[in-house]
Amino acid sequence: MARHGWGNQGRGKWWCSYKRTILFICSINIVVALYVVYGLYSSLYIHSNHYPQQSLKYSPNQIKKMEESVRIRKSAKPTELVKVVEEIKKEMDGRRRRVNLSRHLKQMITDEILQRLRELPANANVSEQRGTVETWRKEKVQEAKRLMIGQAVNSTISSDEAGMLTDAMESKWSALLEEIGLWMPVEITNKEHDDKPEGIDEFEEAPLPGRPVPPECHAELHTDYDGAAVRWGLTHHKESAADCCLACLDQAKRAKPGEKKCNIWVYCPSESGCYSPDIYEHKFQECWLKYAQAPRLNFKDNYSESYRSSHPMAPLVVPWVSGVVTL
Repeated sequence: MARHGWGNQGRGKWWCSYKRTILFICSINIVVALYVVYGLYSSLYIHSNHYPQQSLKYSPNQIKKMEESVRIRKSAKPTELVKVVEEIKKEMDGRRRRVNLSRHLKQMITDEILQRLRELPANANVSEQRGTVETWRKEKVQEAKRLMIGQAVNSTISSDEAGMLTDAMESKWSALLEEIGLWMPVEITNKEHDDKPEGIDEFEEAPLPGRPVPPECHAELHTDYDGAAVRWGLTHHKESAADCCLACLDQAKRAKPGEKKCNIWVYCPSESGCYSPDIYEHKFQECWLKYAQAPRLNFKDNYSESYRSSHPMAPLVVPWVSGVVTL
């Protein structure tokens, strides 16, 4: 009995000694870990407070150079050019403002203007074309004003539409022409000395800006011909329709055996660009050289209402100028 009691007592003392050893070692590890964490935090805190103070210290000479650099950048800024660009943007935004007219009215305006232009002689010059359109505009404004005051007028527009039509044709006429896609050639006045001998015929005024289009070019306004591209117009620009036609004739003369010879030229005379149903943005003065064994029209005069319903970006009038030449 005595021996058994002593054995239990010895084992209990050993177990207590083992637990104390483990607790002591764990305590030491915790103290060491806390010390390491404290040391890292202290070093980061000291570094973050100390480093910026050193990096933000500039000498008077450095400060003077920085101020001089800022002054030079400000003086080099093209302030006048920026003002001019802003004014141009405002002007273009004003020109591109939309005209609040229904599609029915825009179609009516287009049809009546084209009808007046078709009634002109085939050799009508730019002044006659612009004068005809201006006369029609004044007559339409007077007609709309009489409708507004209740006078009986045989008109295709209603009294409710008369006010909007008057405002569009008086204050937004240029924007309206651009929106319906009706491009009018700019009149070019050349002063020449009257020193030609009698009996020599004068050249007729060109219907397009630039030098006159030769008769063999067979130029057609508001026309777009189809054909295989001999020269892409995206990278081929000419100053006038006449130059575009001459480029077509020159390509046909220089073409090697087996190569396609240009017999169709298509030119964009509108400064705002020309519409086409493809993915490209067609710009002013694009000159497309094409070939077709049997030339076929893509579009002529104006785009149909059904076409514009499926192509909302299409204008009312075909902006291109084209011609078919004889090889």
